[in-house]
Amino acid sequence: MHGTKVQGVRKKNMEQNTLENRKSHTVHRAPCTLKILDWYIIKKFIGTYFFAILLIISISVMFDFNEKLDKFIRNSAPTHAIIFDYYLNFIPYFANLFSPLFVFIAVIFFTSKLADNSEIIAMLSSGISFKRLMRPYMISAGLIAGMTFLLNSYVIPPANITRIEFQNTYVRDKRVISSENVQLEVEPEVIAYFDRFDSDTRTGYRFSLEKFEGKELKSRMTAQQIVWDSAYHWTVKDYMIRNFVGMKEEITTGQSIDTTLTIIPSDFMISIYDSEQMTTPQLKKYIDRQKKRGIGNIQLFEIEYHKRYSMALAAFILTIIGASLSSRKVKGGMGFNIGIGLLLSFSYILFMQVSSSFAISGLVSPFIAVWIPNVVYTFIALYLYTKAPR
Repeated sequence: MHGTKVQGVRKKNMEQNTLENRKSHTVHRAPCTLKILDWYIIKKFIGTYFFAILLIISISVMFDFNEKLDKFIRNSAPTHAIIFDYYLNFIPYFANLFSPLFVFIAVIFFTSKLADNSEIIAMLSSGISFKRLMRPYMISAGLIAGMTFLLNSYVIPPANITRIEFQNTYVRDKRVISSENVQLEVEPEVIAYFDRFDSDTRTGYRFSLEKFEGKELKSRMTAQQIVWDSAYHWTVKDYMIRNFVGMKEEITTGQSIDTTLTIIPSDFMISIYDSEQMTTPQLKKYIDRQKKRGIGNIQLFEIEYHKRYSMALAAFILTIIGASLSSRKVKGGMGFNIGIGLLLSFSYILFMQVSSSFAISGLVSPFIAVWIPNVVYTFIALYLYTKAPR
């Protein structure tokens, strides 16, 4: 009797231990499964992203080479320069330029494949919420956004200097060689004016320099020519200086005089490619300096500056749209999701280009022009997120 009771207690203890072991095993197993799932999605996302870049860039390089081959031959471009100066810098520039498109294609493609194989259904059926499922997507988008911003801000601008110099030498020279009716602030209360400036000869024609105290003109220099030497060193030729002292006027003339002006030709000789050759800190410094000097045609620089930040945010927005749109298994299969994804991604890029043209024409500020596509597509992302399968 006593032995039977002891055996019953032992059996009960063994059952409790087995139950506790099962619970313990279950508790520790779930986080491990979720962690494996996170890495699975991240690898799929990043892998598909770089595969899309490789595929599209290969096609782009082939078309670009065929288009420019006759110019390479006509201008005797060295093979070494074509490969290392142009295409080695063209590839990261082009890949980063269309990074939002590659992000969207990657998300749509691999998520549609997961949904088509019923893997998304299995994940949600196991108790994982769609919000939790989005975590590896956001981690991947964060990695891509960080990489995009660093490339845009610090790596690609120096590379663009070499690429654009190659284009100007062997393909098509788009350097600005002259500028007309230039007026800018040299320093506070000092205004310079060029009727025309020629970059080849480094010479400005019909130059004037006016110095004010408040609203009162104190001195005015006029010259037929002014030649830039280096740094801030200029040589004024055939000049006349008029100093106003009370009611009197003092006039000084001469053939040539050296002077220091805190301006250089790049301050007013603005090319469409200049903004692409500056790192983000250089771009911000240049914009602030030009605004202070009263130069108005800097919209391209402001657009480029804001676009570097907006493209980083676009990675998150387009990831949410892509994942929400393609996580549902549809009757049409992957093709339908990919078609809708491409339509939305191209519409985003088109929207960005159209809004940027509004800023260049002066209809809206560069800040609004660059950020309004992200604002609109954020609402689209939130709507699709609420409609995603749970």
